[in-house]
Amino acid sequence: MLTHNLGYPRIGINRDLKKVVESYWKGDISKSKLVESTEALRVMHWTKQKEAGIDWVPSNDFSLYDQVLDTALLVGAIPERYQELYDQENDKILSYPIDTYFAMARGIQDEDHDISAMEMTKWFNTNYHYIVPEFSADQTFQCLSSKIFDEYEEAKAVGVITKPVLIGPVSFLLLGKEKEGGGDFHRLDLLDKLLPVYQEILDKLERMGVEWVQIEEPFLSLDLDGKVKKAYRKAYQKLDEDLGELNLLLTTYFEGLGENSDLACELPSDGLHIDLVEDQNQLEVVLDKMNGEQVLSLGLINGRNIWKADLEKAAEIIDQAEEAIGSDRLWIAPSCSLLHCPVDLEQETDETALPAEVKRWMAFANQKLDELSLMKKLAEDSLTDEEQELVRAHQADLADKGESALVHNPDVQERIENLDDGILHRDHPYRERKKVQQKHLDLPDLFPATTIGSFPQTKEVRQWRADYRKGKLSWEEYEQHIKEAIDKLIQKQEEIGLDLLVHGEFERNDMVEYFGEQFAGFAFTRNGWVQSYGTRGVKPPIIYGDIHRPEAITVKWSSYAQSQTDQPVKGMLTGPVTILQWSFPRDDQPWSETAKQIALAIRDEVKDLEEAGIQAIQIDEPAFREGLPLRRDDWDRYLEWAVDAFRMASTVVEDQTQIHTHMCYSEFNDVIEHIARLDADVISMETSRSQMELLDAFVEFEYPNEIGPGVYDIHSPRVPSTDEMVALLEKAADVLEPEQIWVNPDCGLKTRGWEETLPSLENMVEAARLMRDKV
Repeated sequence: MLTHNLGYPRIGINRDLKKVVESYWKGDISKSKLVESTEALRVMHWTKQKEAGIDWVPSNDFSLYDQVLDTALLVGAIPERYQELYDQENDKILSYPIDTYFAMARGIQDEDHDISAMEMTKWFNTNYHYIVPEFSADQTFQCLSSKIFDEYEEAKAVGVITKPVLIGPVSFLLLGKEKEGGGDFHRLDLLDKLLPVYQEILDKLERMGVEWVQIEEPFLSLDLDGKVKKAYRKAYQKLDEDLGELNLLLTTYFEGLGENSDLACELPSDGLHIDLVEDQNQLEVVLDKMNGEQVLSLGLINGRNIWKADLEKAAEIIDQAEEAIGSDRLWIAPSCSLLHCPVDLEQETDETALPAEVKRWMAFANQKLDELSLMKKLAEDSLTDEEQELVRAHQADLADKGESALVHNPDVQERIENLDDGILHRDHPYRERKKVQQKHLDLPDLFPATTIGSFPQTKEVRQWRADYRKGKLSWEEYEQHIKEAIDKLIQKQEEIGLDLLVHGEFERNDMVEYFGEQFAGFAFTRNGWVQSYGTRGVKPPIIYGDIHRPEAITVKWSSYAQSQTDQPVKGMLTGPVTILQWSFPRDDQPWSETAKQIALAIRDEVKDLEEAGIQAIQIDEPAFREGLPLRRDDWDRYLEWAVDAFRMASTVVEDQTQIHTHMCYSEFNDVIEHIARLDADVISMETSRSQMELLDAFVEFEYPNEIGPGVYDIHSPRVPSTDEMVALLEKAADVLEPEQIWVNPDCGLKTRGWEETLPSLENMVEAARLMRDKV
């Protein structure tokens, strides 16, 4: 029996990746220093896994920005608009065009270039974002990057023989979008052009001495039509023709194989990885269908959550598989890449943030590697006396978690039990509320302009927070800094000409973590960083028990901002589904129950904001679509409780209070009618990177309320022109009534600098004015 890992967090134990890449972007370090620093980081990660006893350590799971973008470079799928930049980039020191690579991810705007970034969306149902490949009917492919080969050799040079990771050809095409080629063109039509490049890659890996390649096909866990199934059969039969001694581990995750079990087991591969955390019931089916030579990899440790694994239960599952196929054909692993977990629990020493009792129930990436080694020895009955004691203590921690008084709150449970359907409805329908709100808020009738909420959190702002936490600033000093920042921001927004203002969220570290720190039932970390996209990291709070709001959270700062202006200021909250989805949730009750508890806590905050005179309240739900199950048969159940949770949080207000929500970086077209059921007065959505592609949904579905389709991409440092934004608003006006349309960025401005934020917003307000004049 062997252990292996599907992927290690590339962010680094001290966010090393962020620091070095952003230093390169700023021009503070050279390409050679970037190469040197990131190679040292990879060596550290490989060594750590080897020392933990992992038999097959992955390589090519590291990325400077995103693994899907890496694959696009590997197979030469560079969109035409970057071609000139690529041709000019001669010193490809990283064996691939690094500046072109970053331009594809972030866009570029300098004296010589003004190129928009590629679209970005969610990686299945996670909070990780990937860069969406772009395909045209005349697309060509070539093996362009040597990254996958170089990293195998790097690991080998330090004594670690690795298993290279490669996104499979069918999933790579399905992850992309058709950008040119007409209505009949489908990206899977490119499979015959792509497969020779994959054959070339696999052939070179074999000649280098590689034994196993982890080839990832996560779409095998989704609903597949006949075209996709045919593509899978063609692809793997073709790849199998020239494989020789190289072994492929066909890797699936995030859901069970379900009706695709026959397909996955019949595809030519030397091994199959299945996610038994998400679907333990698939084991028996797969054991029955796989051929007599395949290795079976059991994903037994949750790669997406931070709770300790039940080692004894895992050992029973291993015994079941071993009895069927023998131990020599068994591998054990986490369910998916550990990219979605923080690196090391031992970094957490602040018991005011993470109580010792709760910490004992948890395992971060490094601890999950140790769990994997213990799990193997427990299943093989080869534990030493010391290891047996570790297992006993481990299981005792799990038992303690189930009985702890920290977990259960009778008052919260009683409130949930006494809910009735009336809590899900506003007093009057949107059409009646709209008239009251127009009079109450005194906003422009056409194209009102606002932002999504946050404004740049500069180094200075972050330093205030750090100094306060370390005791270098008193609360009074810290509070004065925040007030001064709000004062300046209110003045700037008025000067720019925005219609509905915000307070800027300078006091907040993160839109979810901030609320987690204020709610009972949450713990949080000091160093539990997880990559969200590129160099952007988040520290998800940890839900360990029943949730309630001990006291008001946002009223003070929103009220202060409102006191500084005669224009309306939005109160800014994070919605229940997003707080749940972007936290590490408790695993002892259904997510729907946890969502209700969070919704009631938010509801209390909404009521307090209204009573404090805040006339518009935004309850952000960017994770609403992200939480959708991967299989359509499970959608209705999720959508029912997710919509109910939002309504539960928002319906406490009077008609004159305008409820906003915001969503971004997901495919919303297929759930637009359920988004309408949220009954928010105004919804803002990301649409700029996709050039208003979301609006296709409104051709068929008549959206009833107001909507702000994002008109500029805040994840790029580019300053979009007024003309660009007018063009996008004209697209919106083709399918929506002008009275429905708001004008806003596609997301919050926290990660941007003032030097691009101010001119972008000035251009945006001018675009709104031009549209008003035109209409």
